[in-house]
Amino acid sequence: MNDILDAILASDDTAVDFGALPLPESYRAVTVHKDEAALFEGMDSAAKDPRKSLHVDEVPVPEPGPGEALVAVMASSVNYNTVWSSIFEPVPTFTFLERYGRLSPQAKRHDLPHHIVGSDLAGVVLRTGPGVNAWRPGDTVVAHCLSVELESSDGHGDTMMDPEQRIWGFETNFGGLAEIALVKSNQLMPKPDHLSWEEAAASGLVNSTAYRQLVSRNGASMKQGDNVLIWGASGGLGSYATQFALAGGANPICVVSSDQKADICRAMGAEAIIDRNAEGYKFWKDEHTQDPKEWKRFGKRIRELTGGEDIDIVFEHPGRETFGASVYVTRKGGTITTCASTSGYMHEYDNRYLWMSLKRIIGSHFANYREAWEANRLIAKGKIHPTLSKVYSLEETGQAAYDVHRNLHQGKVGVLALAPQEGLGIRDEELRAKHIDAINRFRDAPAERTRSTCRS
Repeated sequence: MNDILDAILASDDTAVDFGALPLPESYRAVTVHKDEAALFEGMDSAAKDPRKSLHVDEVPVPEPGPGEALVAVMASSVNYNTVWSSIFEPVPTFTFLERYGRLSPQAKRHDLPHHIVGSDLAGVVLRTGPGVNAWRPGDTVVAHCLSVELESSDGHGDTMMDPEQRIWGFETNFGGLAEIALVKSNQLMPKPDHLSWEEAAASGLVNSTAYRQLVSRNGASMKQGDNVLIWGASGGLGSYATQFALAGGANPICVVSSDQKADICRAMGAEAIIDRNAEGYKFWKDEHTQDPKEWKRFGKRIRELTGGEDIDIVFEHPGRETFGASVYVTRKGGTITTCASTSGYMHEYDNRYLWMSLKRIIGSHFANYREAWEANRLIAKGKIHPTLSKVYSLEETGQAAYDVHRNLHQGKVGVLALAPQEGLGIRDEELRAKHIDAINRFRDAPAERTRSTCRS
């Protein structure tokens, strides 16, 4: 890997033929092991520790097939799907790999006794397989995480509707938390020149997800003046939703859980902020019973912040804990978009407030290539900024996933793969200087952490 890294570090000054560089036989990657799938059996989700299940292994370099590319990964990041993989929920991800492996001989390569995780990357193309025309070795890229086959007509209006749609690095193997990754060529997008490797790697999954959920016609079709309730507004997903709302002329009502997170939202430009812990909202009386009085108190607080108006769009991702409140506070004819369920998948709400008020619930899952491209284009233009808060080494990925699992982080948590240090890969210093305060906004608000390293 040293020859590849040296070539990448020298490529700003020297033309390098990346296609002629020899590939190593193996590379380091963050994995979960199939024979450990029962490691946390019988434990509550909160007690499961990614530091015990995530390993750093030497794995063989795969050969790119038709329509695929091999990428040297300079940096990656941790998303909540990495947490799910590491705690084997809702099912061990080997279930996905086995199912994918039955599709074709090429897909069979993904069905291995180890799963290389990670759904983000920034790096350099090393090789391309047959039929790849848009990308060449040496291109600096980021990757979105939509893997599709597109053999069915269903996927040609919106690729997210492809029956064989999968999330790369979660439902496929050879993910981005590694020194090399295997992707489909139609996952690649140009790396924003004003960002470092780790900053560029932080945005792909969450930025595209927020774009589809809020902005796209496949989501809420947000417009100027909309009141948008954003749960976890300073987090990895919510921070992008907050930026899209502000950039699009909407009014974000940011729900956070601490003064520190409220300050981050203010730094982004948000004014309407609810600290749910400080204001003591408890939407569940016990494990089985919600409290409608708390929904009403929450709705009253929202109207105080909006000048008497109700919510047009709810940006939902906590799931079970908040969904009843989300349905209640949405205005008549309004929209709840949901893309995750980090507090639980089994949602409960009072359907009277949905059907009698003609509200809509829209399921939103990642983004198609066009949506991901547009979201990345806004990053490249400096309209939307990365929300990177802390960067770990590849060996510390277990700790990074632990932080995300325990909500000890702000924004996004990055991981250096081949990059030897932070701050490399910047090519447009002028654009960076214009936006440096926004780029560093999350880096100035470190969270309190428990340090440890990942077991290799």
